Amino acid sequence: MTEEIIIAGFGGQGVLSMGKILAYSGAMQNKEVSWMPSYGPEMRGGTSNVTVIISDERINSPTLNQFDTAIILNQQSMDKFENSVKPGGLLIYDPNGISAHPTRKDISIYQVAGTDKALEIGNARLSNMIMLGGFLKIKPIINPEFLRKGLEKSLPERHHKLIPDNEKAVEVGKEILVPIHVL
Repeated sequence: MTEEIIIAGFGGQGVLSMGKILAYSGAMQNKEVSWMPSYGPEMRGGTSNVTVIISDERINSPTLNQFDTAIILNQQSMDKFENSVKPGGLLIYDPNGISAHPTRKDISIYQVAGTDKALEIGNARLSNMIMLGGFLKIKPIINPEFLRKGLEKSLPERHHKLIPDNEKAVEVGKEILVPIHVL
């Protein structure tokens, strides 16, 4: 099993954190992992993305042009990465702020209203974990106990009290996943 993922959005949406949690969780599960962030100089508010590879085998290169999965959080990222999903792949997106929805018919497409649900819950910072939950519902490549270990490893100890909220957000994401086009 090898899963090549791009997560993309604005700085401040938790893109890099989501990727880091996923990578640490994979490492805790004894998988080979790669985490390669990319962001503009302005960070918060600028575009950012992260490539995460989780594999049972050695990873040859962290640099990819096509992905098994794209998790998209804004329109600029949709414009840039929709066509980078391999045929037969998966695109998950937050419809908040998306004006041109994906139209491909050779990939599976799902929506997770992570931003709206996080605001409804009362913690906008959980939207990235809600999105991660939607992904893990479709592709359960990380076991829940290793997700917790990944959260413990990636979050500073002073924020460990937030781990249960993050785990609940992942479960919420699994519940609000909406199929748009499924192969």
